[in-house]
Order: sequence, then structure tokens, then C-alpha cells
Amino acid sequence: MSTSPVPSVLFVCVHNAGRSQMAAAFLTRLGGDRVQVRSAGSAPASAMNLAVVQALGEVGIDISAETPKVLTAEAVQASDVVITMGCGDACPYFPRRTRRRACGVTAFKHHDL
Repeated sequence: MSTSPVPSVLFVCVHNAGRSQMAAAFLTRLGGDRVQVRSAGSAPASAMNLAVVQALGEVGIDISAETPKVLTAEAVQASDVVITMGCGDACPYFPRRTRRRACGVTAFKHHDL
């Protein structure tokens, strides 16, 4: 668990190049300094999905410097909540931390802007 005075959230998807990065960016924007936000992937891609970078740029959020990050036990332990996004069994389950929800967002790699 986080020892921070603010809650800590970790968004996880397989490649950490789209959905989890987008969720982290929006929560960072909306939560400001009231929440600590991380994202990671169980099998990170080699680069960000450019469609996601472009889409967020269109709403004023710049994630062009972000890179896909590997999911580590340390990131999980440092988080109050772990939210897995569309990765099913490819993302590990962490009792008392993981919230699995069908977010209704398919992988961005299957869609054009």
C-alpha cells in the first residue's frame, strides 16, 4: 500500500501504449496533486500508440514523452488501487488492489482516428 498522503492508482493493460496511458493521463489531468497515478503493461510495446498520443493532444494533454513501462511488483505494492483494462487473464490479479471492469474501450490498434 502507498504511504503517500494521497491515494495511488495504477492502470494496467497488456502493452501500456494506449488504454492505460490514456486513463493515467486523464486521471492525472483531473486529479492533479490529489492522486498519484502510474501505468504499466504486462508485455509493454516498444513505443506508444501514435493515435493515442494524437487524440490526447487534441484535448490538450501531451503524452508524447511517455514510454510503455513494464508492470512490476513494486509498482503494485506502491499502489492503493490497480485497475486492469481489457487484458483479461494477461494481466495478473492482485487481491485487495485490483478492480477489473469492462471499460468498453477496444484496443486502439484496431481503430483509426
